[in-house]
Amino acid sequence: MIIDSHCHAWTQWPYQPAVPDPESRASVEQLLHEMDVNGVDQALIVCAEIDNNPDNNQFITEAVRRYPARLAHVVDIDSMWKPTYHQPGAAARLHRAIERWQPNGFTHYLNAADDGAWCSSPDGLAFFAAAADAHLIASIHCHPHQQHAIRTVAQHFPELPILIHHLGHPRAGDSAHLDAILASAPYENIFIKISGFYYATQSPAWDYPYADVFPIVRAIYAQFGARRLCWGSDYPVARGFMTYRQALEAFRTHCDFIPPAERDEILGGTMQRLLRPAD
Repeated sequence: MIIDSHCHAWTQWPYQPAVPDPESRASVEQLLHEMDVNGVDQALIVCAEIDNNPDNNQFITEAVRRYPARLAHVVDIDSMWKPTYHQPGAAARLHRAIERWQPNGFTHYLNAADDGAWCSSPDGLAFFAAAADAHLIASIHCHPHQQHAIRTVAQHFPELPILIHHLGHPRAGDSAHLDAILASAPYENIFIKISGFYYATQSPAWDYPYADVFPIVRAIYAQFGARRLCWGSDYPVARGFMTYRQALEAFRTHCDFIPPAERDEILGGTMQRLLRPAD
């Protein structure tokens, strides 16, 4: 089984430059088509209420209800583009979101300028406690300098699985970035998404397969192990850099330093356990 741990869908294409098909380019149907032709069984959609998509949580919830065997979702709670970002009452907003949308988890995008201190504040800890009590997955966008804050959360709530987006946003060749991410490996509830290679490369972002990122993947694999890594496509954002198939093969074919059985674990086994913890 292959499960995409990181993708999106929107009613309106949210990025510049403008596209000629803004209402269909990021549709759920396009995502399902790419999954079908590439043999991907299931996907975790990361909601992001950006640009002209203030109702993305509701839109994705309805899609999950239409395709329950193919899709799961984490809802966008208080991410950096929202007026509620790190405002009091985060735990209450999460409780309302759980009641309304019954998600598999939540996503929270930290601003790169943020030092992460909110995560260990009383309001932040109440927020993560509510997530842990509800047995949610925490899908977190953060940067290497914020890993210390993620470790604090992981230590407080060892039962809360924390999925870090896009390798943790290192830069190829930056050993300090990588060291900050690897320092989180001892925390068994911190997981890393093997996705978004084009964010990490020092080469042009179109220079598939991003060979300068492979040492990062190798180091993360060595420290975290396959059981705490999840492959993700970052579709449809990936379309600006490569195809869905290339997003899959950048890992499956080109990261051949990982044994096949463990590649299978990263392609689906880890995510399957997180989505079905009672199985």
